[in-house]
Amino acid sequence: MTGRLNRRKFLALAAIGAAGVGASGVMGCGSGNDPVVRLASGEVGGFYHAFARLLASAAADAGTVRIEPITTSGSQDNLAMLARGEAEAGLALADSSRGAPGGVLALGRVYENYLQLAVRADSDVRRVVELRGKRVNLGAQGSGAALTGERILLAAGLDPATDVIVEHRPLRDAAAALRSGAVDALLWAGGVPTAALEVPLRMRLVDLDELAAPLRQRYGHIYDRVEIPGDAYPGASAIQTVGVANLLLAAPALADEAAAAIVDLLVGRPNLLVPAEAAGTQFLDARSLIGTGPIPLHPGAAAAYRLRHG
Repeated sequence: MTGRLNRRKFLALAAIGAAGVGASGVMGCGSGNDPVVRLASGEVGGFYHAFARLLASAAADAGTVRIEPITTSGSQDNLAMLARGEAEAGLALADSSRGAPGGVLALGRVYENYLQLAVRADSDVRRVVELRGKRVNLGAQGSGAALTGERILLAAGLDPATDVIVEHRPLRDAAAALRSGAVDALLWAGGVPTAALEVPLRMRLVDLDELAAPLRQRYGHIYDRVEIPGDAYPGASAIQTVGVANLLLAAPALADEAAAAIVDLLVGRPNLLVPAEAAGTQFLDARSLIGTGPIPLHPGAAAAYRLRHG
């Protein structure tokens, strides 16, 4: 599908989609008897991190659960933490979630991450295939972009092992390296806009439209063709890119009652869950919330959705 959604839909989905975070069956205590959920999020400066902090703030305001965001490298790191019992909930890209260890369950398909391949504003690179022989940052080790980035290169006919020089720096380090010329491109899977990407002043996004179909052919319908509108990064031109759904996941130990209670809590607090810098393009329509693909819904979340929507 092509993804460009208005602010109203963005706000509505933010509330419902965030509902996946619940309290754990392996619980500590917050204020009084509030259950505690450790939520594996992402890098500082990214939407995972911002979303988790807003979710924690909304939960603290409600006073029914305490959510403790954990700063991580991203999807693969979060999945490993869920498997090891170091977090009760976590955010992950849909492609990273397939085959995840530990029998994770889905709490909701929350919003769309946009693949953003950034080069310097004066770069002559216009297509991914033109990265041959260049130094490319494919996200931090443990991030979803590390996996998705390799697939992007393969879809463009490039071998990640031999045709490019791959690095794995965190977002802020990668952005600094791009500005200085230490790397030629960086791939980021995140919301629009991402402040660390200085588009269009110092960076430019490469159009990925031609790779959407090959990615779907190789890996299935977890990849969508989406548009980053020109007003997402003020002064930049609109481009087509590839979107990947984000899933809000839970360890199997998450208590049914707690998951359902958090769904009810977050459905009613939409205005508290939107990052201030959001352009309103990256959240999915609320009808897609339960479309978690091969990852089954957590029983508590499924019951809450049935109660609300039949």
